[in-house]
Amino acid sequence: MNLRTVLREASQAMRRNSIRSALTILGIAVGVGAFICVVAIGHAGSARIADQLQSLGDNFIWIEAGSRTRGGLRMGTRGTRSLVMADADAIREQIPLIKRVSPNVDSHIQVIYGGENWSTMYRGITPEFLEVRRWTLRLGTFFTAAEVEDTAPVCVLGQTVVDNLFGTEDPVGKIVRVQSMPCRVLGVFQKKGFSATGQDQDDIIAMPLTTVQKRILGQFWLDDIFCSAVSRDAMPEATRQITALLRERHHLNITEDDDFSVRRPEDVVQAQLATSRIMTLLLASVASLSLLVGGIGIMNIMLVSVTQRTREIGVRLAVGATEWDVQLQFLTEAVTLSLLGGVFGLLAGVGSSYAVESLFQFPTELTASVLAIGALFATAVGIIFGYYPARKASQLDPIQGLRYE
Repeated sequence: MNLRTVLREASQAMRRNSIRSALTILGIAVGVGAFICVVAIGHAGSARIADQLQSLGDNFIWIEAGSRTRGGLRMGTRGTRSLVMADADAIREQIPLIKRVSPNVDSHIQVIYGGENWSTMYRGITPEFLEVRRWTLRLGTFFTAAEVEDTAPVCVLGQTVVDNLFGTEDPVGKIVRVQSMPCRVLGVFQKKGFSATGQDQDDIIAMPLTTVQKRILGQFWLDDIFCSAVSRDAMPEATRQITALLRERHHLNITEDDDFSVRRPEDVVQAQLATSRIMTLLLASVASLSLLVGGIGIMNIMLVSVTQRTREIGVRLAVGATEWDVQLQFLTEAVTLSLLGGVFGLLAGVGSSYAVESLFQFPTELTASVLAIGALFATAVGIIFGYYPARKASQLDPIQGLRYE
């Protein structure tokens, strides 16, 4: 028996029982559609967290001044003036697992341009900051190491500051007043959006570290030291070495707490990413249960079909059809039902994903792999749940089949 004949007979059998076939197809379609929609939502969440991970920095290790408890007095971060430029230099020179270091001081300040003013966060940094934190420029240039050395009154603005001070005007080359200091705008950062903690990363003005320390703050200590490890795998050991080096430099004995904090923000985001992926897997598993129900429906309809067509099967076996011919016919019917359900399920999954995004403003991300998995699931359900009824039909005794009424 050729494939065309098998498909023709399968379609005739489904037309004879159109309502039953339609309900079976609907069960598969609901399962595939739910699976695709749930996985699309999960992928979008994971992608958003992965973007946050990328924006954190290049194997980013964050050293912050201050300690939780020191000398019996409980303090927050930056509670002590414990980090200085010599610490940053020592980390750069003595820890091979660290490839870049950018010291930092920051706080809030008023910036004025013409008749507009804006309260924003400033950072006193060095050129290494761009690579350590993976920041890029949209306009202009960044200040150089020579300008840091010369305490040059220059700055680079975030997009939020530009929008509030300049509107549509090009800020590059303009002079703004930072507190009482005239400052020339060299460039504008590429927009970064909100951080994982909800902070507007574009509401910032960056200036040379020495300019902030000498012209604005009048201080020599640092608020933070930003470091970039040579690789992600090297981060735990680099963290341990940084802690040991700073404790030695700060003359802390074994009974004293650290007067600094070393963090790896990437660890937190990695944990969020792992949680998101686990939740996606769990939700996809729950959605797949409806596919299982659809598969049971296929097995049920095929078993009923075998019973109803017992005489037809007996006649076919009596006139020379082989067990394989009968088995192939019933298996083809099951797979056809499943594939039709899969096609409608793919359409339902895509449609529901767009509906979730437009109606509930919840992001979804459809990928070719998700659609392919949905189609494979539908095919597998047809084969797995259609095999037993097909096998049962092929094992029927022709004489009993001819006698069946």
